[in-house]
Amino acid sequence: MSDLKDPFLSIVIPVYNEEESLPPLHSEITEAMVEISAKRYEIILVDDGSRDDSHKVCCRLYDEDPSHVRVIRLRRNFGQTAAMAAGFDAARGDIIIPMDADLQNDPRDIGILVDKIRQGFDVVSGWRADRKDKFLTRRVPSILANAAISGITGVNLHDYGCTLKAYRREIMEHMHLYGEMHRFLPALARWAGAHVTELKVNHRPRKFGTSKYGLGRTVRVILDLITVKFLLSYSTKPMQVFGKLGIASFAVGFASGALSIGLKLFANRDVTDNPWMLVSIFFMLGGLQLICMGLLGEINVRTYYESQNKTIYTVRDTRQQDPDC
Repeated sequence: MSDLKDPFLSIVIPVYNEEESLPPLHSEITEAMVEISAKRYEIILVDDGSRDDSHKVCCRLYDEDPSHVRVIRLRRNFGQTAAMAAGFDAARGDIIIPMDADLQNDPRDIGILVDKIRQGFDVVSGWRADRKDKFLTRRVPSILANAAISGITGVNLHDYGCTLKAYRREIMEHMHLYGEMHRFLPALARWAGAHVTELKVNHRPRKFGTSKYGLGRTVRVILDLITVKFLLSYSTKPMQVFGKLGIASFAVGFASGALSIGLKLFANRDVTDNPWMLVSIFFMLGGLQLICMGLLGEINVRTYYESQNKTIYTVRDTRQQDPDC
C-alpha cells in the first residue's frame, strides 16, 4: 500500500460541451488544492468530442497552467465511461478523483475524500444528500436505481451516480470500463477486495448549459447492472449459473415428459394431442443449450485469464523475507 502522507492527486474531468463551466472549475480546483496544501496534483481534462469551444478552453487552461493541466481530446463523443477510462489510463497520481465538469460537484470536497483515503479506505464515494436536480426526472429514477444496484451488488451506497469519488491507484489498475460501467466502479472495486465507504458531499445547481443525462439512460443502466451481477458472481465460474439453469430446465422437461406418459397410460391421452410433451421437448432442448453455453463460457474464461497471464485474485500486500538474505 502506497504512502499517502503527501499524495499525488489526479483529478479526471470528462468534458462534453462545457465551455462556460471550465474556467471557473479550474479556478475552484486550484483554490481547493491550496486549501488542502496539495503540492502535487494534475487536472486531466478529457474532451469527449465536444461540439462547442470546450477544447479551445481546455487548451487555454493548459497554456495558463501547464504544470497542472493536461488535455486529452477524443476523436468523437464516446460517452462518459470512455472519457473517464481515458483519464484513468493517463493518470499518474496515487489517488484518482473523477468529477463532473458542470460545476455541480464542489472541488472543496476533494479534501475530505483524500482524508478518508488516508484513513485506510481504497474507494470513497460521494453522496449528494441534498441533490439540486429535478425531482421526477432525475432524483426519483436515481433513488430507484441506487436501491436496485445496492441490492443486486451487495454494496450499499446511497448515490452510485455521483461522479465525485476517490480511488487508490492500485485499485484502479484492476478496473476495466465498458458501457455505462463507471457508475458501478465501487461495486467492482469491492469485488477486487477494496475497502469502500461513502461521504456526504456538496451538490450545486447547474449554472451553465443543459444536463447530458435523462431517462433514456435507464435501460442502459439496467442492462449494465445485469452484466455487473454476472461479473461479480460468476465471471470465473459461468457453468455455475448456466449449469444450474440447464439442470432446472431438464427437471421441468423431465416432469412434463413423465406427466405426458402418465396421461397416455392412465387416461388414454394421445401424446400428439398433449401439450405437455411439447413442453418437455422445449425444456429438454433449452437445458442442453444452457449447459453447452456454460461449457463455452468456461473455455472463454480460461482463455481470457491464461492468454493475458491474469489471476482470478488480487493481492493487497505481502510480508515475507528475502530468500537471498
